[in-house]
Amino acid sequence: MASSSKGSSKKRGRAGGAGAASSSAENEGTDVKDTLRIKITSMGEGGVGKSCLIKRYCEEKFVSRYIATIGVDFGVKPVEIDGHDVKVNFWDLSGHPEFFDVRNEFYKDTQGVLLVFDVTQQHSFEALTGWMEEAKKYGVGRDTVWVVCGNKVDRSQRQVSKTVADDWAKSQGFKYFETSAKEGQSVDKVFQYLFQKVVQKVTSRH
Repeated sequence: MASSSKGSSKKRGRAGGAGAASSSAENEGTDVKDTLRIKITSMGEGGVGKSCLIKRYCEEKFVSRYIATIGVDFGVKPVEIDGHDVKVNFWDLSGHPEFFDVRNEFYKDTQGVLLVFDVTQQHSFEALTGWMEEAKKYGVGRDTVWVVCGNKVDRSQRQVSKTVADDWAKSQGFKYFETSAKEGQSVDKVFQYLFQKVVQKVTSRH
């Protein structure tokens, strides 16, 4: 799922393995910067475009044919954020009810949340509160950074206004973005904001 970095994040080579701990190395006569590993979890109803947003950011591609995520999908992407080498571990959770027991094993240790709904589907917006409660119940902590994405703004049959969505996000203390995985609208902004906020929290503890 993940590949080379893009946007304001400089290319760092091939993707590496999973994990939540930072690591460091030193070659003879050469200092190598510490690599931070951060865990980003996407959640929301099935079909809202969670996987498409991640694929658009990581690979600059859009897949029009809907392929439901089976349980949980995982990928790693190396980026550079504020001078730090970062490996982003993406945990893309299925939004379908039959995978409830599977995805609840993966909320723990999440540092950043991508909470997604489809602006053309009112029910997907109304479901956000339930997703938030589920995530907190099964391991997403207080210090986690959340962003809300109103996806598919390229479509005309809109059911959720920007004002309503933005007001709800603000009431929860979250940043709101309007995105289009198809056209790439604001996709880079979402991930760059999320990564920067997570990295700032992680590095402030050291």
